[in-house]
Amino acid sequence: MANPKTVIITGAGSGIGAATAKRFSADGWNVVLNGRTRDKLEKVAAELPGERTLVVDGDVSEPGDVAQLVDKTVDRFGALDCLVNNAGVAQVGRPGELSRTNWETLMAVNVTGIYNTTTEALPHLRASKGSIVNTSSVSGLGGDWKMFGYNTAKGAVSNMTRAMALDLGADGVRVNAVAPSVTLTGMAEGIHSDPEKLAMVKNRIPMKRPAEPEEVANVIAFLAGPDAGFVNGVILPVDGGLTASNGQPNFDG
Repeated sequence: MANPKTVIITGAGSGIGAATAKRFSADGWNVVLNGRTRDKLEKVAAELPGERTLVVDGDVSEPGDVAQLVDKTVDRFGALDCLVNNAGVAQVGRPGELSRTNWETLMAVNVTGIYNTTTEALPHLRASKGSIVNTSSVSGLGGDWKMFGYNTAKGAVSNMTRAMALDLGADGVRVNAVAPSVTLTGMAEGIHSDPEKLAMVKNRIPMKRPAEPEEVANVIAFLAGPDAGFVNGVILPVDGGLTASNGQPNFDG
């Protein structure tokens, strides 16, 4: 029997990352859980087979932490077949209001984090003809009110994905991204726990609800798998039809 494939998932302690870890594990992969809070990672790991699961806590914005993440992965499992760059943070603020500290955190985690992980993982992904799946956002496809820093960071993730796909395709490494809309995670709790804001989401999304983390995880698994073997450079919305609209209101209510 062939050895299981191995995936690193950043931001794996909750939400989309945790759901993605569970999906890959159910599909038979070795799963490496990464995030800044070890206790959260351990809780996710407790639900997965121990012989195919590794926890490596650390901060993707710190190059030393990322080097350790990749080294421990390859030491344990011998190879790396997929990198899921899911770690991310959001900050609210208009231009002139968003603090420099928050701006720098947005860029360090959402953008430089992907640079760090990709740089370290790439030799192993080239060897395995593997793939990268980034978590962008519908906020990386267009603007939001009061979110210009987050829009900037996720816009960078979307275009990084496209550019990396061009450069790495000839090496046999595919690079794609998912672009979720509001999802039932801790990051979006301020939206989905507020009845008025949740009603606004339901009014705007054709499917009349937020996404479940598992629905995003399923698309990540598809992009990483053999059924997407000729899919490269795609930013795939997982948004219930939100981006199908041209932005005009629904005049029929």
